[in-house]
This record gives sequence, structure tokens and C-alpha cells, in this order.
Amino acid sequence: MKLDHLGSEYVVIGENIHTTRIVQRRGKRVDTSKNGDEAVVYTKADGERRRLPIPEDVKKTQDYDEGRIKHVKIAVQAAMSGHGDAADVGLDYIHRLVERQEEAGADFLDLNVDEISLKPAQQQEAMAWLVKTVGAMTDLPLSVDSSNVEVIEAGLEVYGTTRQRPMLNSASLERIDSLAHAAKYKARVVVTAAGETGMPDGTEERVANASRMVETALDMGIPPGDIFIDPLVFPISVDKVFGLHCLDAIRELRGKFGADVHITGGMSNVSFGVPARKMINDVFVILAVEAGADSGIVDPVSSGLNEVFGLDRESLPYRLAEDVLLGKDEHCAKYIRAWRQGELGNIGLPPRKKRKRK
Repeated sequence: MKLDHLGSEYVVIGENIHTTRIVQRRGKRVDTSKNGDEAVVYTKADGERRRLPIPEDVKKTQDYDEGRIKHVKIAVQAAMSGHGDAADVGLDYIHRLVERQEEAGADFLDLNVDEISLKPAQQQEAMAWLVKTVGAMTDLPLSVDSSNVEVIEAGLEVYGTTRQRPMLNSASLERIDSLAHAAKYKARVVVTAAGETGMPDGTEERVANASRMVETALDMGIPPGDIFIDPLVFPISVDKVFGLHCLDAIRELRGKFGADVHITGGMSNVSFGVPARKMINDVFVILAVEAGADSGIVDPVSSGLNEVFGLDRESLPYRLAEDVLLGKDEHCAKYIRAWRQGELGNIGLPPRKKRKRK
């Protein structure tokens, strides 16, 4: 999508069609009818309000007991069952997720079914079904995302050759054979900074690991423009330097590989464990772009990117969030205190101009 404030393109990989996605059971997205039936509520494009029923087996899970509803998982399982009204609503729910991301300017739709089942064969079946189903709903290219290479290949196998080329999300040193699948299916590919046995420690390891992946991909004939580097975004609540590590890696990778490759990442990971997450996420996107990122695995519905880049950088919420991300706020203490005191209610948008009286 085109970012108005920057005059440049930013590749949005929409992350909403993941079976990991949750809504809060006690939040506004979950409704209880008079007879006690619970459902996830959503609104269709024409304004009609609809309900995705929460099945009884979901109510027996730990997630449900702890207040989390995996709504995409419910919709996919209902739609795949192919039986009656529940299947129709599940399919309609998925279609609305697709529509909303299209409307918000997504360039790719990222699909992930890892939590549909613990059995790899069922994950593969679900991925193949979801790729074919979502592919029939949109002209946008799809990003096939999984922690299992076989699940990714199951999606790429059914993708088809008449659509825009897919994306493989993701390849890393611990599963470098994923690059062969990207080359085979002529897919764009997200390469991460993960090491052969675990996550990177600091900026230097990020750059070294990601560089090996990029160079291997290039050696296999994958064009630079098809490579998206993910330096890995870690939660700032765990260590105050995690934001700096990622931002510094983005700068170094951009300097090393130039403008031909893309730099992306799961931007919302940075705010896990912190309240008022949206402000942290939005500011991190800005800082990442300034460091050299030109893409993000983001929720384009909740964070309109043109609005993000119109944030008032002098506002208190913005400055507090920036201090968190730049390691200036130990344990996010000032930010959390401001949240508790209600000082983050203004998300930092520029004040509206007052209308002149005639």
C-alpha cells in the first residue's frame, strides 16, 4: 500500500487469518444471548450483525477458562465441517476477515493453521482447504505461514498458477530446506534471523543469521525483490534492549543488502505483556520504517498505517511509547503508570482543527 505521509510503498502482510488469533471472552466481541448461548459477534459489509457460535467443546478448553476465544480456529473448523448453518456462518466469518483486510489495504493475506490440531496431517489438510477457500474469495496473493515445512508445502501445492505468486512465511537456518520450496513454487519468501538451534542474541547474531539466509536464497536463484528479511521482533516487556536490537539489525541489514530486498517483521510481537498495546505497536512501526523496514506482518484493520504515520510525535502517549521502545523506560514503568492513571486515552493523533464560526 502507498503511505501518504511518506510517499512510498509499504508491503502489508495481513496477519488476521491465524488460528492463534483471540478475542477476550468478556470483551465487546463476545455476546451472550438470553438463553445463554455465547457467540463471537461481527458485522457484515452491509451492516448486518451476525453471530459465530462458540461450540461446547471450546468451552471445555483452558483457553476458554482463562478468558480467551480462538475465533478464527472456531470459524475454520465450523466451515470445514460442511454441515448446516454453523458451516455457513464459519465460511461467512472467514470471508468477512478477508474483506476487512482488503479494505484496510493489505497486500498479502497471511494464513496460519498451526493451532487447528496437534496432528500434522490435520494441519496439512486445513492449510490446503484454507488456501483454496480464501483464494476463491480474493485476488490478493496469499502468504502460507507455519512452523511446519510440510504444512507450508501443502498450501503451496494447491495454490495454483493463475494467481499472483504466493509468499512462504517463513524460512530460517533451522529449516533452510524451506528455501527449496520457495524456489520450486516461485514464491516470495520471508527469511528470519533465527539460528540453527534457537533465537538470536542481540543485533550481531540477527544480522549474521539473516545474512546467511539471504545469501543462500540468492545462490538458489531467488530474486532479491522476492526476499523479505524478518530480523525478529521480541517483547519489550522481557528486556528493555529488545527493541533496540531489532531496530539496529534493520539498519545494518538495509545498509548491507541495499534497496532491492524487503525488510519486514511481526511488529505486534514487541508489545506482548504491556497494556495499551496499540500505541506501542504503532510507534514501533514508525521507528522500524525510519530504520529501513518497508514491510510489516501487521493487523491493517486495527492499525490504519496512514493514520499511524500521522501520529502526533509530541503527544505524551507517543513519547512514553518511544521511551519504552528505545530502552529508556526500565520495566516499562512510566508507561504502565501513565496507563493506570488514564493518561494514554489520547492515542496521539493530531488534534482536530477547530471549525471557524461564520
